[in-house]
Amino acid sequence: MNKLVYSFNEGKAAMKDLLGGKGANLAEMSNIGLPVPPGFTISTKACNMYYEKGQEIWSELLNEIFEKLSELENKTNKKFGDKNNPLLVSVRSGAKFSMPGMMDTILNLGLNNDTVEAIHKITGNERFAYDSYRRFIQMFGDVVMSIEKYKFDSVLESVKEAKKAKYDTDLDAEALKEVVLKYKSLYKNEIRSEFPEEPKEQLVLAVEAVFRSWNNERAKIYRKINGIPDDLGTAVNVQSMVFGNMGDDSGTGVAFTRNPATGEKKLFGEFLINAQGEDVVAGIRTPQSIEKLKEVMPEIYDQFVQAADLLENHYKDMQDIEFTIEKGKLYMLQTRNGKRTAFSAVRAAVEMVEEGKISKEEAIMRIEPSQLDQLLHPTFEENALKAAKSIAKGLPASPGAASGKIYFTAEAAVEASKKGEKVILVRQETSPEDIEGMIEAQGILTARGGMTSHAAVVARGMGKCCVAGCEAIKVYEENKKFIIDGKAYVEGEYISIDGGTGNVYEGIIKTHEPEMSGHFGKLMEWADEVRKLKVRTNADTPKDAAQAVKFGAEGIGLCRTEHMFFDEARIPAVREMIIADNIEQRKAALEKILPMQREDFIGIFEAMGDRPVTIRLLDPPLHEFLPHDDGDIIDLANEMKVEHEKLKARVEELKEFNPMLGHRGCRLAITYPEIAEMQTRAIIEAAIQVKKEKGIDVKPEIMVPLVGDVKELAFLKEVATKLADELINDSGIDLKYMYGTMIEVPRATLVADEIAKDAEFFSFGTNDLTQMTYGFSRDDAGKFIKDYMDKKIFDKDPFQAIDRKGVGKLMKMAVELGRKERPNIKLGICGEHGGEPTSVEFCHDIGLDYVSCSPYRVPIARLSAAQAAIKG
Repeated sequence: MNKLVYSFNEGKAAMKDLLGGKGANLAEMSNIGLPVPPGFTISTKACNMYYEKGQEIWSELLNEIFEKLSELENKTNKKFGDKNNPLLVSVRSGAKFSMPGMMDTILNLGLNNDTVEAIHKITGNERFAYDSYRRFIQMFGDVVMSIEKYKFDSVLESVKEAKKAKYDTDLDAEALKEVVLKYKSLYKNEIRSEFPEEPKEQLVLAVEAVFRSWNNERAKIYRKINGIPDDLGTAVNVQSMVFGNMGDDSGTGVAFTRNPATGEKKLFGEFLINAQGEDVVAGIRTPQSIEKLKEVMPEIYDQFVQAADLLENHYKDMQDIEFTIEKGKLYMLQTRNGKRTAFSAVRAAVEMVEEGKISKEEAIMRIEPSQLDQLLHPTFEENALKAAKSIAKGLPASPGAASGKIYFTAEAAVEASKKGEKVILVRQETSPEDIEGMIEAQGILTARGGMTSHAAVVARGMGKCCVAGCEAIKVYEENKKFIIDGKAYVEGEYISIDGGTGNVYEGIIKTHEPEMSGHFGKLMEWADEVRKLKVRTNADTPKDAAQAVKFGAEGIGLCRTEHMFFDEARIPAVREMIIADNIEQRKAALEKILPMQREDFIGIFEAMGDRPVTIRLLDPPLHEFLPHDDGDIIDLANEMKVEHEKLKARVEELKEFNPMLGHRGCRLAITYPEIAEMQTRAIIEAAIQVKKEKGIDVKPEIMVPLVGDVKELAFLKEVATKLADELINDSGIDLKYMYGTMIEVPRATLVADEIAKDAEFFSFGTNDLTQMTYGFSRDDAGKFIKDYMDKKIFDKDPFQAIDRKGVGKLMKMAVELGRKERPNIKLGICGEHGGEPTSVEFCHDIGLDYVSCSPYRVPIARLSAAQAAIKG
């Protein structure tokens, strides 16, 4: 028989593919002797079969579920639906990878009009019984039947208002009975049928809801962002209930074995007395710090500390633990590797090496490279912060600093972001429905919720700045405003939030750049010890180059000279060169550009010291430097003191049907070799000057773009090397330089052995290589790439991660052919793929010497290269 359902005692941690992360960890906790309420897991295989069978539960699966339910009844000495001693269960989703908000938990399943009275009699606590019942109806209605949660909230709030109750815990049993009746009435109005009384029907409907949640929009968005495959499926965990809402000797909480925001080795978490688990996460009441549990229930606290230590030592990683206390007894409901900020991840990994828990290699592999992005962005400037007006303080839920306009709904946040606005999403509390707005926001501010609320957990996972539980602000989402101390802040006004302190400020605050030091610096040192790939940067200015060096760049892999041409001070001379009638006029204009271009290179060489610098000769077509509208052409003609018709004729002459494949790159330099001569002179003269004056052993590398035929490269090599050698000989300076090409035309990969005869290095320009291999225009592909992703034609955007089967095969061929002709040829990549982790791994696998990427991706590439080396 094809087994689909497993009791907790039949599983183990290694079965995550089948049991999901939650189910595997529940089994593991049971195996190591922790107090785990018994239950069973419906496997991910069953979820996938559910979709194969047209989203219907089939009889064999039902039989297996009810068989395990019977076993659970025997273990607990309770019976599902029994009027005297009923079994109640929780139902939770649990995929292989934790996916916050995929589907909310359903608690107290099995309650109905009979079993609620049985619970009343068993416990002698009528209030507890009906509190559990009203919670179940709300969760079932919301999660399983998709009745909007706010409708239940409105009912509860109206009863609280009528009873003059501040919190739901202030409602007595009679008030809760009233809530139950009103909830059932709401359910009937929305669903057009009575609330289901039969517990097995409740269970089957809940299981189907979990399966359906695997493909809801929130889940699909989360998987897309985090690169999680769509075919894994989710497991369903059915667990016997323990109750944290049975009075003041009961409670519930969530805790991490280390601080998920900072990585500090100290128990971090929250709990609520007389509450159920969802109360902590949902932020309905603001919870207390786990430290307070030591005062309230010292024995329970000590037991929990021991269990937390056991779990961290067992898993050798920071754990995120859910627990419940029922009538003075501790139960462990879940453990998983805790989601954490990049700062926390790095600190915890480094300190675990120092504690002897893990090796350096394990620490390196533990950090998701793209997560480092969180450490490489600005925080508030100290002086600007001192001058800022603080208006409120909440909980520091996710570190970072952000300024932006306030918006109160996810939809508004998304729309504002599309217009280029910086956004702070302000909510009473966030829910999974807000995920798209949270993605677009620079920061998130909530009035309710704690450090483990939805907003806090999701923000930390995304690396977003978040301040949660800021109770000083009164949020009026419908009116698009919040009020602090009587002052209203309306949609579109600027605020700033500091997720490291919890402070909220009025207006915009300046930020400063991050530094690499401490635990981060140590992790990077370990990465550098094991990686084989060098890491360079793409930089066009001394400022970018200096920043990249701070981040550990070992050279420049791409300096784009055209970016310098667009400078306001020099574009007139560039335009003069473009509209020149003859070579003499063109050379005269280039003479004006030469000193400016030389100064550019001097600055870059000084910033890079003795590190190699690859400079690409002019690449874009000339028409990009000229206006195209008649009005702009007339204005420029007047400014340049040339005839309007002459300038217009030149613009028309340069116009191309497909500029990407047009008169650009080496083709431009072949038509106008004087441009390549001027650039070569600027590069070599700058290198000579820096070596003479600063004593820096400059290593310039001259790179020709868009070569597809060796004769193109040979022609330009003769032009450039003849001039370069003359300048070096005349200077009396011993200067070494290299001459090579970008490999970005598919033909170049096919004849790479021929090109290697004249090229001392190849640098793969994977942006253009991807465009030409696919026949896509990168600038236009954005209009349809999303459709390709949604329809599973592409797993990844080929402009973000190298297409290994197509583009990658061409690269591999070029590497093999190039090395065959010139064994010591230097090979690198300078497309932005050079900073994308899976692409870096591919570059390691095919034997490149270096990758190059934007300055802020350099640490990501360094870590990715180390991980590739460890994987072998």
